[in-house]
Amino acid sequence: MSQAEPPGPAEPAGAATRAGVRDEAAEHEPEHRRWLGAVLAAGMTAALAAAVIGIPREHAALPAVARYALDVSLPRWGLTEPVNEIVYGTRGFDTFGETFLLLAAVISVVLITRSRESRRGYFGEARAGQREQEQCDPAEQADATERAARSAERREQGGLAPGDAPGPATPDATPLGTPAPETADAMTVVVRTAIRIALPVLAVAGLYLVAWGYSPGGGFPGGAVLLGVLLLAYAGFGRRRISRIVRPGLLEAIELAGAGAIIMTELLGLALRGSFSANWLPLAAPATILSGGIAQLFSGSELIEVGTGLAIAVFALIGMGHDWTSDEGGGPGGSGGPR
Repeated sequence: MSQAEPPGPAEPAGAATRAGVRDEAAEHEPEHRRWLGAVLAAGMTAALAAAVIGIPREHAALPAVARYALDVSLPRWGLTEPVNEIVYGTRGFDTFGETFLLLAAVISVVLITRSRESRRGYFGEARAGQREQEQCDPAEQADATERAARSAERREQGGLAPGDAPGPATPDATPLGTPAPETADAMTVVVRTAIRIALPVLAVAGLYLVAWGYSPGGGFPGGAVLLGVLLLAYAGFGRRRISRIVRPGLLEAIELAGAGAIIMTELLGLALRGSFSANWLPLAAPATILSGGIAQLFSGSELIEVGTGLAIAVFALIGMGHDWTSDEGGGPGGSGGPR
């Protein structure tokens, strides 16, 4: 084999390096089975086109379930909104199953994103490892940037080590032009004021979807709206302001209460009227809060179950952290158990 000759006078010394960089930049990721992707995309396009073509036009006859809902929604349920009659009446069993599919999804998220757990073994591994590292290599000490990063991580996890300075409550307390990452728990006064104005409006809108039987939607979208209210409060004011509400023990108990109310509502229809999801409550005047019989009871229970279930899932994902407690607590008599 002949050895590569050094670059001649007409070839700069860095020409080979630049050529290697160009060759590396020109490389592409390997492509596999492009024909399979094309076939799948074409099949999906055909399925969507067939679905769009098959959509009933404005003059088409109503489906049987829609005609039945129009016939029975007002006389049998006291509802002027046929959608709610279908959701909580005619197809109430389907809604029952969908609600408990959400419950199963929430349980799965909780299992995957489990919070810190208490242990009975030896605590202090992190501190012991740090001391051992300092003894073995005292010259390799953490610089200011690393110390600041560790301090920020501890604050994010909800604890302060000795010597850590707590962050400002709001960005308004931080001097203008401070060259550091924002560590405040809450947002600025402008954002907090806007959130204070928007929260009552959103909360009333969410409850309106549930309280009135002639508004389509019911408890599921109402629960999603209330979750949005909670997320706005969390984003604007920080976790500490909602810590009394967003607690796993409290939210899980409320969610189970809502699920139990849904089960009892449906089973009482089977026991008293001989049919699952049958209406066993007296009807009130149409277009009132009490109209709809069990439709309103089902919708309100679903609001509780959906709102708390979504809150548990979302805040479990937000609070994903270490599986085990920190060195400062969590053992027998400690305070580092699940939060």
